[in-house]
Amino acid sequence: MSRLILEQVTVSLVRRPRLLFAPLTLTVEPGVVLSVLGVSGAGKSSLLAHLAGALPPALEARGRVRMDGEVLDGQPPEQRRLGILFQDDLLFPHLSVGGNLSFGSRLRGTRGARREAIAHSLESIGLAGFEARDPATLSGGQRARVALLRVLLSEPRALLMDEPFGQLDAVTRAQTRERVFDEVRRRGLPTLLVTHDREDVTAAGGPSLVLESCLEG
Repeated sequence: MSRLILEQVTVSLVRRPRLLFAPLTLTVEPGVVLSVLGVSGAGKSSLLAHLAGALPPALEARGRVRMDGEVLDGQPPEQRRLGILFQDDLLFPHLSVGGNLSFGSRLRGTRGARREAIAHSLESIGLAGFEARDPATLSGGQRARVALLRVLLSEPRALLMDEPFGQLDAVTRAQTRERVFDEVRRRGLPTLLVTHDREDVTAAGGPSLVLESCLEG
């Protein structure tokens, strides 16, 4: 299991040499969820975009990101193998549930073996027999579970979450949150969670960090 390590990481505007937030140095241990809070514009989502290798051209980052001994800076997103969950589940509307799970997965073996693995995975999240379902027919909680499973089937080394429970009702949010955090701990994934909800922080059970915007004032 790997640790996610940030060394003096910060993000700044390209046209205006001002930092979004002060340099961060931290370590996220396997199976630990670090909750990241802060006002809008403090750079929370930009931090996740930088870690994922998808920072917009208007921003630039400095510092170093490592998974144990491997430096991730400069690697393309697909080589970093960091799973990402957003508030929007981003399921492909033209693919079935099974097709969505196959896309980007690291399942091996024959086509039949992969289909069997997907069926077993769906059963494990309470969605047995959903392979042929259209994502548009799913509830918000079901879509969130499929999105989580799609990320997990890509075998990420760490997980980045940007308000992933924000569109769910209170009951579904609590259930989905518990399932996500259980998987994080079971798989030993170091995880960064961007949230505005203190209940998310409590449920995560890990440390929290408040990003202070350097652009205020």
